[in-house]
Amino acid sequence: MRPFVHEHRGERLSGVYGEGGGGPGAATAVVLHGAGRSSKERLLPLFGEFTAHGCHALALDFSGHGESSGALRELSLRRRFEQAQAVIDAYVPGDGPLVLVGFSMSGQTVADLTAHYGERVAALGLCAPAVYAGEAWDVPFGDGDGRFSTVIRTPGSWRAAPALDALRAYEGRAVLAVPGTDAVIPAEVTEAVQDALAARAQYARLELPRADHHLGAWLRDHPGDRRAFVRTVLTGLGEGGWTATRAWLAKQVPQGRTVVDSRPLYGGWSSQMRRLTLDDGTDLVLRTFVKPFFRRHAPGLLAREADMLTLLAGQEGIPAARLIAVDATGELCDHPSLLMSALPGRVRVDEEDLERRLDLLAAQLVRVHRVVPGDRPRPYQAWTSPERVRTPAGALWQRAVDLIRREPPPQEGRFLHRDFHPGNVLFDGTGDGLRVSGVVDWVETSWGPADLDVAHCSTALALLHGPTYGLGFRERYEAHGGHGLADGADHLYWRLLDALAHSPDAAKLAGPWRELGRTDLTAQVLGGRLEAYVAGLLESYA
Repeated sequence: MRPFVHEHRGERLSGVYGEGGGGPGAATAVVLHGAGRSSKERLLPLFGEFTAHGCHALALDFSGHGESSGALRELSLRRRFEQAQAVIDAYVPGDGPLVLVGFSMSGQTVADLTAHYGERVAALGLCAPAVYAGEAWDVPFGDGDGRFSTVIRTPGSWRAAPALDALRAYEGRAVLAVPGTDAVIPAEVTEAVQDALAARAQYARLELPRADHHLGAWLRDHPGDRRAFVRTVLTGLGEGGWTATRAWLAKQVPQGRTVVDSRPLYGGWSSQMRRLTLDDGTDLVLRTFVKPFFRRHAPGLLAREADMLTLLAGQEGIPAARLIAVDATGELCDHPSLLMSALPGRVRVDEEDLERRLDLLAAQLVRVHRVVPGDRPRPYQAWTSPERVRTPAGALWQRAVDLIRREPPPQEGRFLHRDFHPGNVLFDGTGDGLRVSGVVDWVETSWGPADLDVAHCSTALALLHGPTYGLGFRERYEAHGGHGLADGADHLYWRLLDALAHSPDAAKLAGPWRELGRTDLTAQVLGGRLEAYVAGLLESYA
């Protein structure tokens, strides 16, 4: 461990650098402390753990902290990023891989560095991380009562944090360490960071149930947890953390073939989707459940999808993928995974050819409902209830909730996709040649009333294109030979059951649509459309 002082823009930044046993090409772990009275001192045991695992390691005191010069009140998020970058550039070889570890406020700094260094970043370790509104980046911290404090204390200001976009784009290994009690970082911020990391990264969550927000001190004092954290961060280093999955894939592709390219597919929310290209040009698709909630339920979800793809292989008019292999429990892969053939076409959420696409959607859903399985899939599950639903205040919403406060109406069961909407349908061609080329995401397949699939697609259309399109989808479905929808209050029950399941998280569920270019779908736009759609349902059916 070698101490140093680095001169940067009039400040003297105190740091330490250490070489592990991994040789010149080893990754360098950059360990960054949080705000307040934090410093590199409490992170030195963690620093030593990384060198013991073969990494080089680097830690510094930001200006105004520890042994560095400067005043904390003059520091800003921008200056933290610039100071960390200056020290990394001075002490880490220019092409050397980086492992970025940040505590609390340095969660933001790690995100900024990740965006800057790109593919050099081999792994992330975020410990009770914070992210901040973009307008806070340049503002000096002050004494706790200035503009910086005003910005970060504005409710929900973090929701549009550029740091979340940087973490969402990251594709390497990422570990989120979460204390059992955190009086500093709101749980919804932690959830947003988790959702961002799980979008592309090989993500793992490390629970420290007896710890509080000050994880630097906790890892200093608990060597077992410290070792577990470092081992988890370094899992699969050099392969983005996907070592086991790569080995599994090598056994599933045709003999003699290899995967030469992997790129993310956009538009999903529950799982990661990747298009894999083999050396003969063949494309495959890999679905991976990374988010903890979906990973827990993956055995049932992926086993169901595998069964459905097998069933649909013999069904006329249902363009579904061909099953290749499945590891539903994640026993062989880094995460539960399913490998399938790639389908032509793409997801369309734009406004071009909209009327034609809506008719094709309706006709395709009718064909889905004609499937007669040898064994019925599981009964449908409702995605909300009067007791669980959360809505804005007001008579309209209260009335809507009251109308689902009843027993489900009598129903004629059918084969349901259960998550049928524009994000799960692929289109190919244009104009008169436009066609549905694929229907994907069969993990929620169920048995229940056709009204449920119609309701789910209608809500999505209302959010994507406006309430009128959601309200009118039933008529399109019936015009193409739709099957036995309920009337009046009974149909309204199913429509409201689905619409209310989107409240108040319509903006969160629409995240994949924004990735596909629909940046106009802000929380305000989606909230207004959902309210207008619910009002239209009450007017039409109540």
